[in-house]
Amino acid sequence: MSSDGFDPLIHAPHRLQICAILDTVDKTEFALLRERLDVSESVLSKQVKALEDAGYVKVTKATRAGRVRSWAAFTKAGRAAYGGHVEALRAIVG
Repeated sequence: MSSDGFDPLIHAPHRLQICAILDTVDKTEFALLRERLDVSESVLSKQVKALEDAGYVKVTKATRAGRVRSWAAFTKAGRAAYGGHVEALRAIVG
C-alpha cells in the first residue's frame, strides 16, 4: 500500500469486488462471492488467496450436511486497507 492509501493489491477488479462485498458483512460464503463475481471456483480461490496472503482476509471452513463450505471475512487490517483505498480513489476522482 502506498502512503496515500492506494493499494494495488486491492485495486485489481476481482479483489476490489471481493473487498466491496466483505465491507458490508461480517463474513460471506465462497458460493455467494463466486455467484456475485460470476467467476469459477479456481479464479475466486486465487483472488481470495492473494488477499489472505496479504493479511486482509481470513478464510474459515466448516462441514455442513457432508459438504465443506468456505467463508471469507475481512481482518482488521483488511478493513482498514480497503477503507484507505476507497478514500484514495475518492481523492483521485475528486
